Amino acid sequence: MNEMDEYLPRHLTPELQDALATARVVNLVGPRQVGKTTLVRDLFEEGRFVTLDDAAVLAAMEADPEGQLTSLSEEQPDAPVIIDEAQRSPKLALAIKKIVDRNRRKGQFVLTGSSNVFTTAEVADSLAGRMQTLKLWPLTTSEVNRLPVSRLIDWAMQDAPSLPQVSDPAPLGRKDYIDLILMGGYPEIRTLPPRSRQRQYRDYIDAVVDRDVADVMPVRKPDALRFLIDQMASRTAQEINTSELAKLAKLKRETVDQYLDILMRLSMVTKLSAWMPGESKRDIKQPKFHFVDTGIASALRRLNERSFDVGNRPEALGGLLESFIVGELQRALPMQDEDYRLYHWRSADRREIDILIDGGHRLVAIEVKSATTVAADDFKHLKWFANDGPGKGRHTVGLVFYLGQEKLTMGDGNFALPLSTLWTTVDLN
Repeated sequence: MNEMDEYLPRHLTPELQDALATARVVNLVGPRQVGKTTLVRDLFEEGRFVTLDDAAVLAAMEADPEGQLTSLSEEQPDAPVIIDEAQRSPKLALAIKKIVDRNRRKGQFVLTGSSNVFTTAEVADSLAGRMQTLKLWPLTTSEVNRLPVSRLIDWAMQDAPSLPQVSDPAPLGRKDYIDLILMGGYPEIRTLPPRSRQRQYRDYIDAVVDRDVADVMPVRKPDALRFLIDQMASRTAQEINTSELAKLAKLKRETVDQYLDILMRLSMVTKLSAWMPGESKRDIKQPKFHFVDTGIASALRRLNERSFDVGNRPEALGGLLESFIVGELQRALPMQDEDYRLYHWRSADRREIDILIDGGHRLVAIEVKSATTVAADDFKHLKWFANDGPGKGRHTVGLVFYLGQEKLTMGDGNFALPLSTLWTTVDLN
C-alpha cells in the first residue's frame, strides 16, 4: 500500500469520540477532501451512513426531513445516523431539533460538511445545548508521520519550560521545510508529483467555487471571488485592509467582507485577530489572514522549490512559513490541556509579534524566521513585549521558530526552536 492509499489516523479522533458521548448531535466541519467522511466511516462502523451528495437522497430529505431522519434513527437505535454533506439541506436543523428533543440519547446524529450550515441565529438557537461542533483541518506533519499530537503549546505555557523536556527534533534542512510547505495537507493530493499536485490544487479551488460556495451564500460574481482567493493566497500572513482589496478587485467593501466570511466558513482562510491588552490605545487592530493550506497557496501562486532561490522570490517563503506554523498550532489547539487562543500583535511604532497565544494569565509570543541561523537581535521585540510592553505583568514566554537544527535558550524565558519541534514529543511529567 503506498502513502496515497494509506489511511492516516487523525488526532481529532478522541475529541470526536468524547463529543459523541456527551452531545446528542456532533457536527464535524472542515474543507472538502481533508478526510471527514473517511474519519467518521472508520470511527462509527455500525452507524447508518447517508450522503446528501446523492441527488435522490437530498430530494427525499428536503421533502420530509423529520420523517426521513426518524426512519433512519429507528433502523439502528443504538448507533448514530451519519449525514455527509449536511450543509446541502438547510431544513435539517429544525428536524433534528424535534427528534433529539423527544429522545435525549447522546450520539444520535453525526453531521459532516465543508461548511457549517448551523450558523444563523435561528438555527444556532434551535440546537444550543444539543450539538457540539468540531473542525477537521488538513493533515498536520505529526499526523503524516504517525506521531502524537504536538504538546508544544502546553510546554510553553508552563511556569518554567525547559529544553530537555523537548525531544531532539528531526534534522531537517531548508529544502525539507520548503517541500512540506509545497505539499500541503490534503491526503489524496499532497504526495502527487509536483506538477500534478499543483494542477489538482488549482482544480480543487475551482470545485469549491463552483459547488461549495452556493451552500454558504449565493455569489453573483464568482470570477471576482476567484480573483479574491488568488489575492489572499498572495497575501497570506498579512494584515488585510479590505478597502484596498475592494479597489483592487473592483468590488464594494461590503462585498469583500462578505466574500472573506465565505472563505472563512469554508475553512480556506483563517483570521488572527489583533491582540488587545486593554490599556493600550496605540496597538494596531487590523486582523491578519492566513491561507489555511500552504500547498494550495503555493499552487495558486505557481511557486515551486526553485521559487525561493536568490534571484527569484526568496521573500515569499516568510509568509508561507508563518502560515504553515499557524496551521500546525491551530490544529493542535483542541488537544492541549487548556483553552488557548491565537492572535497577532503590532504597535503603531511597528513593533510586531507574528503569533501571540493567549492562555489567560499566560502568553506565548512567537516570531518566525525563514533562515537557518538565529541571533540575539531576533528576540528584541519579544523581550521588549514581555519586559516593557503589553506583556509586562503576565507570564510571557518568547519563541523564535527558525530553519536551523539546534534548540537554544536565550535567557529570560526565550527560546530558539527548529521548526520541526512542532511535531516532536514533549515530556510534561
